[in-house]
Amino acid sequence: MAFGWIDEQARARRRAGLVRTLRPRPADSPLLDLAGNDYLGLARHPAVTGAAADAARVWGGGATGSRLVTGTTELHTELETELAAFCGFEAALVFSSGYAANLAAVTALAPHGSLIVSDAGNHASLIDGCRLARGTTQVVAHADPEAVRKALGTHEGPAVAVSDTVFSVDGDAAPLAELAAVCREHGAGLVVDDAHGLGVLGDGGRGAPHAAGLAGADDVVATVTLSKSLGSQGGAVLGPAGVIDHLLNAARTFIFDTGLAPAAAGAALAALRLLRGEPERAAGARAVAAELHARLTDAGLTAVRPDAAVVSVCAPSPEAAVAWAADCRAAGLAVGCFRPPSVPDGISRLRLTARADLTGAQIAHAARVIVDARP
Repeated sequence: MAFGWIDEQARARRRAGLVRTLRPRPADSPLLDLAGNDYLGLARHPAVTGAAADAARVWGGGATGSRLVTGTTELHTELETELAAFCGFEAALVFSSGYAANLAAVTALAPHGSLIVSDAGNHASLIDGCRLARGTTQVVAHADPEAVRKALGTHEGPAVAVSDTVFSVDGDAAPLAELAAVCREHGAGLVVDDAHGLGVLGDGGRGAPHAAGLAGADDVVATVTLSKSLGSQGGAVLGPAGVIDHLLNAARTFIFDTGLAPAAAGAALAALRLLRGEPERAAGARAVAAELHARLTDAGLTAVRPDAAVVSVCAPSPEAAVAWAADCRAAGLAVGCFRPPSVPDGISRLRLTARADLTGAQIAHAARVIVDARP
């Protein structure tokens, strides 16, 4: 049987308690959500949902083709212009997902003969970009500029360092200024994934590169997602105009993919404008994360101090993490559960995503549920 090996893998997952399942949520879910990535509480904002509906009525349900054929609307261009200006970069290019944006940035900027220096804690999309790129990848210790320096010192020719700005598992921030300085010593570029920084870090949520004084630099490229703080869907690459033009001509996940649906582009643009007009939302998300962390650690749990809006709470084992998350759900609270194979064995945890629109009562309730359900 051609696919008989799949059954054996499925049995192995069941034996290890690592089976993933889809859990469709209703539109009116009663759960308090600390599992999604709607950091600013904009996914259901009337201005955002209204803009999505208006865009679908004007432009249709889909983009109708790749961006280079019929998939670029005036709405896409408007979003790119405003997103680049808000984050402080010269230009932007919108993709159908943050995953596609990361694949594009890494593969197009790491040609044959180049070196990619990749942080050990990087997101899967960056890792896959490194695997697909024609350059050679060297994985270095997490958040360690000196390790990046040593790696770059072994190579002559084009090179790029690749890192998340805020790491999705622990919620810790990369030392961006130090990384940029090391890259400049060796004439290397820096590509950073700001999926968890946009809308949360920097002046009014302009992102981690902006906060580090790197936005607009000619040797820095940032990727973002539109599906977290902006409550929509899609991704973008931000950088110098020459780099963006290169991606337009060389990035396969741009050239051969259908453009982002107009409804998603319209929603993201409306959310971006809300954030620009209400910059306090960014500080609100950080404050909620800090309060959650304080309440949980005061109760004796081990949690990583959040640098943005992700609060990571350590679990004693993969089985304990799964049971803990299930008990929280039964008590009305949705939390993220990270365990193998999503993370290496030994670092299973609950992941909480703070939202700027949570009330004090909701924060207190969430902390109480997590503490009461601890394994």
